[in-house]
Amino acid sequence: MEKTLLKKELKDLFPIFSQSELIEEISERGQILEIPAGHRVFDFGNIITVIPLVFSGSIKVVREDEEGNEIFLYYIRKGESCAMTLSSCLKREKSSIKAIVQSDTLALALPVEAVYGFAHKYPSWSDFLVDTYSRRFEEILAVVDNIAFNKMDVRLLKYLMEKGKIMGTDKLTVSKTAIAKDLNSSREVISRLLKQMEKNKLVRLGRNTVELL
Repeated sequence: MEKTLLKKELKDLFPIFSQSELIEEISERGQILEIPAGHRVFDFGNIITVIPLVFSGSIKVVREDEEGNEIFLYYIRKGESCAMTLSSCLKREKSSIKAIVQSDTLALALPVEAVYGFAHKYPSWSDFLVDTYSRRFEEILAVVDNIAFNKMDVRLLKYLMEKGKIMGTDKLTVSKTAIAKDLNSSREVISRLLKQMEKNKLVRLGRNTVELL
């Protein structure tokens, strides 16, 4: 991407970067990446070497417990970055999340050495960190509330609706096994609930597809 266009994209998608010097340094030090759907950007235990600023597409973030169970946390959309990755980067810790590209994604990858310096040099980068942490904290609270207060059928419907919104389609290509993994449930439970939802005309099921009605 040509540098002038890159700076314009940064200003449009990340208006919180109010300092022209920060925009200039990000455009100089970042690397544009075209990442295909299904690619694993980070995995549990990885050393974080770059921080993604998403220009288009979406990335799913998943957390794992000590027993290897996984649960979906949030999506990284255009104009956003990953709070968990930023935290691991700044604390120099290994990744505590797995990030998988949901739809073809264009992102600017910033080397961690640059990110360390930005917080000290640019107030607007610090504002960006606070905004990112705050936004993700609210999303994680929503996940906790969903688990604590909603039955699995409600959680499943919310999950499908959010995934449809992210992917920009009502017809989702997703397996029951993948859904069960994201919701920390079993394939059998998800299959039973989906059949009930189809009976109630909320969805139409196909081979590894769920169409939202």
